[in-house]
Amino acid sequence: MTTLARIAGVAAALAAVSCASTPALVRDSPRVAERRPIAPYADAEVCGDLARGDRLDYRFEASVPVDFDLRYREGGAVVSPIVRERSTGDSGIFEARIAERYCAHWQAGPAGTLLDYRIEIRGPAGSPQSSS
Repeated sequence: MTTLARIAGVAAALAAVSCASTPALVRDSPRVAERRPIAPYADAEVCGDLARGDRLDYRFEASVPVDFDLRYREGGAVVSPIVRERSTGDSGIFEARIAERYCAHWQAGPAGTLLDYRIEIRGPAGSPQSSS
């Protein structure tokens, strides 16, 4: 096994542990991070369960370009309705068309990155919870 393969394997294992230990998003309770480090070739994600019609309000900035996607699993496949490659930032409001666990996912390149983000699940447009 090459050194690069070992490093990639360790980074993937660490990323999996860090994602598994992150509590799920809760509706109307924003998750905010400032200058969260992501190691070279590692990833980070924040997940939450959205009902049909719920909206995920997200924004992020990265110190160097990262690959970002909003994803969910369908059977054995990963479906990504939003993808931003080599981006230093993005924002938007995504409305869930199906009830699923959605994850905002970032992957750093060779330099790693510092990541700022704010993510919040809101109820459907026009619902009492969506007045914020």
